[in-house]
Amino acid sequence: MPSTVLVGAQWGDEGKGKITDLIASDYDYVVRFQGGNNAGHTVVHGSKKLALHLMPSGVMYEHAVPVIGNGVVVDPGVLVKEMAMLEAEGISCKNLQISCDAHVIMPYHKDLDGADEKRLGTNQIGTTKRGIGPCYQDKMGRKGIRIQDLLDESIFRLKVETALSQKNPILEKIYGLHSYSVEEICEEYLPYARILKPYMTETAQLLNNALRGGKKILFEGAQGTLLDIDHGTYPYVTSSSCCAGGAATGSGIGPTAIDRVLGIEKAYVTRVGGGPFPTELKFAEEGGEGQDAIDGETLCQEGYEYGVTTGRKRRCGWFDAVIARYAAEVNGLTDVAMTKLDVLSAFDKIKICVAYECEGKRYDYFPMQQSVLFHAKPIYEELPGWEGQDITGCRSYDELPENTRAYIEYIEELSGVKTSIVSVGPDRDQTILRGW
Repeated sequence: MPSTVLVGAQWGDEGKGKITDLIASDYDYVVRFQGGNNAGHTVVHGSKKLALHLMPSGVMYEHAVPVIGNGVVVDPGVLVKEMAMLEAEGISCKNLQISCDAHVIMPYHKDLDGADEKRLGTNQIGTTKRGIGPCYQDKMGRKGIRIQDLLDESIFRLKVETALSQKNPILEKIYGLHSYSVEEICEEYLPYARILKPYMTETAQLLNNALRGGKKILFEGAQGTLLDIDHGTYPYVTSSSCCAGGAATGSGIGPTAIDRVLGIEKAYVTRVGGGPFPTELKFAEEGGEGQDAIDGETLCQEGYEYGVTTGRKRRCGWFDAVIARYAAEVNGLTDVAMTKLDVLSAFDKIKICVAYECEGKRYDYFPMQQSVLFHAKPIYEELPGWEGQDITGCRSYDELPENTRAYIEYIEELSGVKTSIVSVGPDRDQTILRGW
C-alpha cells in the first residue's frame, strides 16, 4: 500500500480531516495536492478541536512528513499563523515541506475575489473570498508568483511590478478599490520568505524518492468531487482538481504509484455556497416548509453543520446515491469511509435518493447538463431508521443496530463501493474499521 488518495465524494465538508487523522499513522508522508485556505479540516488534539486550513492533517503525527504540493495555492500569512497556532498547542511543524512550485495568493487576489463575487449579485458562486480563484487564474494565465520567487527579491519585485501593472487599473477603475505599490507588497511578503525558507523544497523529487525507498504516502484532498473544476457542478465549483487524478498533477508523482482511492462521504449530504443540490431540505428561513424544513434543520443542528473556514450554515439534504455512483467512477474509488452516521439516530425514517427526474425523464447517472441538474427532482426510497438508539459507543460492525447496517449495505449496493470505515462520532476512537 505505497500510496492512497483520500477524496471527498460529495460537495466537501464530508469529515475528511477526521479520517485523515485516523489513518495517517499508517503513512510516512501526508500530502495536500490542491486548493488553498478555502478548505477547512477539523482534527482532534487531546480535548481540543483544531481547524486546519493549509497544513496537512498528518502534522498531528511526529513521524509523518506533512507536504504542501505544487497544486496548492498558498497564502503565506495564513500558513505562518497556522504554524504558530500548532506550535502553541505543542504540535511541531519541523517536518513540514512546501513545494517551491506552489503559487502564492497575493493581496490583490483577495480583493478581486470579493469584488467579482459582489458583482455577480444573485448569481454568486459562493466563494470564500480568500483569493483562491484569481490566484489559479494567474497560474493558468502564466502570470502567477510562486513560492520559489519569494527567495529572490529581484525576481519577486519584477513579478509583482508586472502583476500590478495589470491589477491596479482593474482595482481602481472597475471596482473603485485600493491599489498597491511594489514596496507595500514587498514589505508584507518578503518577511514570510525568511520564515518559510527552511521548509521549501522540490517536493516532486522528495515524494518520488520516498516511493523508491518503500515509504507510504497519503494524498489528502480538500473540497469534494462535485466541486472539481472539470467534474463538478460547474460553474459552482472551486478552481482546482479535487478528484483523485489531481493527486498526481498536484504533487508530481505518477498515477501508477496510486493503488488505493478512499472516498469520504457523509451519511447524508451537505453543501456550502451556491449551485444545484437536488436533495436539499430548505430551512424555514429560506422558504422551506413542513417536514422537509424540520428534517433539514435537524440534520444541521445534530450534525453541527457550519463551515470550518467560513462559519456559514451548510445546506443539508438526504443521501444522494446518484452522486455516490458518479464519484465512485470519476475517482476510481476502491472503498469508502462513511462519516456522521450517528447524526441519523435522530430519525425514525430515512430517505435515500436513488435517481433524479426532470421533465418526465429518469436519470440514474449524474446529469452534466446544467439546466437538467438545476431542475432535477429526487426520486426517494425510504428506509426505517434507528431513532433513539445511541450508536456512538459501537466499536464493531455487528454492534450496530440492524436498521443501521441495512442502511450502509443498501448504499453499498447503490454505489458499488464497499464501506471500509464507519464513523459514529467525532472522536478518533468512535470509528468502526471494516476491512481497512
